[in-house]
Amino acid sequence: MIVDADVHISPSRQGGNSIGIDEALRRMERAGVGKALVWLQPPYERGEVSAGNAYVNRATREHPDRFLGFGWADPSLGVERALEEVRRCVEDYGFHGVKLNGAQNWFVIDDPTVALPVVDAIAETGKVLALHVGADAPENTHPMRVRAIARRHPDLRILMVHMGGVGHADLTRAAIEVMRECPNVTAIGSAVREIPVLHAVKELGADRVCYGSDTPFALMHVEVAKYRALLEGEVSAEDQELVMGGTVLRVLGNA
Repeated sequence: MIVDADVHISPSRQGGNSIGIDEALRRMERAGVGKALVWLQPPYERGEVSAGNAYVNRATREHPDRFLGFGWADPSLGVERALEEVRRCVEDYGFHGVKLNGAQNWFVIDDPTVALPVVDAIAETGKVLALHVGADAPENTHPMRVRAIARRHPDLRILMVHMGGVGHADLTRAAIEVMRECPNVTAIGSAVREIPVLHAVKELGADRVCYGSDTPFALMHVEVAKYRALLEGEVSAEDQELVMGGTVLRVLGNA
């Protein structure tokens, strides 16, 4: 079964690319995707994080066989507010984890006063932490900052979303170095060039890399086809199954 590890949904149709539950399901059917890890869709206005998380919760309640719910916290709106969002996502919604995006929300992901209290709270829940890690905001989301978090919480499962590949620069080499040093870090290869993804699979193993489309910012069926073309003839069928779904299910605890 194919599991898309990076899908954004939104209760608002304000943006041209915004999609809701029904459209996400339609795209999954077209792409042959069985399940999708879903979180809210940026950009959003101040105060819309709670509404976005509630919408993700609705998706998981209405379609528990298709959507894997994941929360979102924004410490730039206030640490206490972010901590409450973490509690709601884990205790009320039962999400698999919580994501922080230091590029969209403009904070340093290992900042000791802004981000780390939220990271620590997520770690205490035993759930998964997802981090936007891209070259679109390298000072805020550099892979080496993920290394600091991974070393601080060696038992915390961390999803490195985009693997350092978003933006005009390329931080994928640093991302792979961090994954090599930190076994609790797994990459979601969305919005990243194909060669570094294949390099990570071959060097670190298929159990360290997940397929993700970054829907709706990319076309899910096209990304599935790209991954199939990328992996075929390069890794075994078993490893292809891991990258295309098995690895993210293992990280989330659903394997």
